[in-house]
Amino acid sequence: MSEQVRERETRRLDRVVVRFAGDSGDGMQLTGEQFTSETATFGNDLSTLPDFPAEIRAPAGTPAGVSGFQLHFSDHDILTPGDAPDVLVAMNPAALKANLKDLPPGANLIVNTDAFTSGNLKKAGYATDPLTDGTVDPYVVHRVPLTSMTVNAVHATDGGGGVNKKEAERAKNMFALGLMSWLYHRPTEGTVAFLEKKFAKRPEIAAANVAAFRAGFNYGETTESFTVTYEVAPARMKSGTYRRISGNLALSYGLVAAGELTGLPVFLGSYPITPASDILHELSKHKRFGVRTFQAEDEIAGIGAALGASFGGSLGITTTSGPGVALKSETIGLAVSLELPLVIVDIQRGGPSTGLPTKTEQADLLQAMFGRNGEAPVPIVAPRSPGDCFDAAVEAARLATKYRTPVFLLSDGYLANGSEPWLLPTRDELPDLRVEFATEPNHTGAKGPEFWPYLRDPETLARPWAIPGTAGLEHRIGGIEKSDGQGTISYDPANHDRMVRLRAAKVAGIANDIPPLEVDDPSGRARVLVLGWGSTFGPIAAGCRRVRAKGLHVAQAHLRHLNPFPANTGEVLRSYDKVLIPEMNLGQLRTLIRAEYLVDAIGYNQVRGLPFKAAELAGVLEDVINQ
Repeated sequence: MSEQVRERETRRLDRVVVRFAGDSGDGMQLTGEQFTSETATFGNDLSTLPDFPAEIRAPAGTPAGVSGFQLHFSDHDILTPGDAPDVLVAMNPAALKANLKDLPPGANLIVNTDAFTSGNLKKAGYATDPLTDGTVDPYVVHRVPLTSMTVNAVHATDGGGGVNKKEAERAKNMFALGLMSWLYHRPTEGTVAFLEKKFAKRPEIAAANVAAFRAGFNYGETTESFTVTYEVAPARMKSGTYRRISGNLALSYGLVAAGELTGLPVFLGSYPITPASDILHELSKHKRFGVRTFQAEDEIAGIGAALGASFGGSLGITTTSGPGVALKSETIGLAVSLELPLVIVDIQRGGPSTGLPTKTEQADLLQAMFGRNGEAPVPIVAPRSPGDCFDAAVEAARLATKYRTPVFLLSDGYLANGSEPWLLPTRDELPDLRVEFATEPNHTGAKGPEFWPYLRDPETLARPWAIPGTAGLEHRIGGIEKSDGQGTISYDPANHDRMVRLRAAKVAGIANDIPPLEVDDPSGRARVLVLGWGSTFGPIAAGCRRVRAKGLHVAQAHLRHLNPFPANTGEVLRSYDKVLIPEMNLGQLRTLIRAEYLVDAIGYNQVRGLPFKAAELAGVLEDVINQ
């Protein structure tokens, strides 16, 4: 080994942003997920951003078919997956073409030189080779023949008899993972165990991937291409048990927990749709917790079954995205009329129509708020981070069961697919949501004791929930208006007016049962408030940190409950000279805030299918503060 390799420098960093990019078939999501697992095991704080095309067979070798995975990890608490990568692993010219614009000068660029053939360059839209025409000169470039080195490593291990050349080439993502694991001092035992388990039925494939992974790690040890390695120390975090979790997984666990906390069986009626399908897949694994899943033939059948399950005494849930909400709207209105618990999980994506199925957007707030005929108010809850999806699911179930109402849970593609460390809650940290069903008549009429299905609780205005078949509590349901209290069909104008107002008052009254809007204003001198909801929390908070570091003053508030708003929302808004509302839409929360509180809120809006960048929001904040 040369002196240069022996004297390689180890540089300590406080944070790093890594991005893997390649064709959809190159395994970039698997590579990124496993690098994330290594990083979580090491103890860093982290945030991820998977990014992939919607097509099942995306156009290979073209920028439109590129799949990417970005990971931000650090020795301190972080809030976003990072604005720009410090290192980009580009598996082919298309990956380079699609991602080079995000790479800052001086960043590390690792390229698979075997893929830079004339045919691949043409597919990617390059007239000349970017590795030789000066395109990559601003970066620290590491040219690695990933494909050929992977094939050589695999065949050296098994003599070429276990897998063919094509199968060996597919392991090149593991070579890249091994190299990156070496470069950033990541633990490797977990990856080897993962590969052996994942390919247990094809031991020759497992062996090939392990060989490629180890070859990538050993290449880093022996090559003279890399003169520096990097260390990022574990983060100091609150004591407890952590695991890495994605938003959809956390949301699934929250729904399972809600079933246990309410004492109700959980029923999911769903139709697969990106990016919500993972919840159906996950909940189907938890039959032992009383969870039953039904993959319906369409969106309408899915929510119909869920509402029927609620009528039968279950916690009814349906999962979907924006296009599915449109199809479910009639049954949501029926749930409002029946006044039964129902959790509607909407993992938002770009629209309209099919739009951007795998990209994120806060597209559906106004649809959740108003997307039904008649006066049909529905509570709306939105998580702020992947781990927060657990708590938001529990809260949605609490409101649904306590107030006998459908509740919207608005997550989005960024939260659904992104991941972060999650501190597992203890049982005593979770609320008691036990439900009491009606078991006895609740009214004495001329003919004796009767059951009135719309006789309301004086505090919550919720009607009683009676399981069908309970003796003496027979009652009819349906979408036609019911009489107040008694629940018989009624076309009386005054009764309809009263019922509409009662349903609205029930939802409005939730404002007294949710926490007040909290404001983060460290100096107490801010005159500008940034108001957000949902997944914009991380970028907004990171942007505020940057602005405060420059000596400027800014306050931040974030809404979990979007209908009704917390009771003190108007007071908070009127305490500041300016209110800025960044949204991944064209101003949906801003529209509601302006209408409700007559506050001339300023909007900052982008619909690019990607989360905001912290530097971007910091710049906007500075402009608003200095105006």
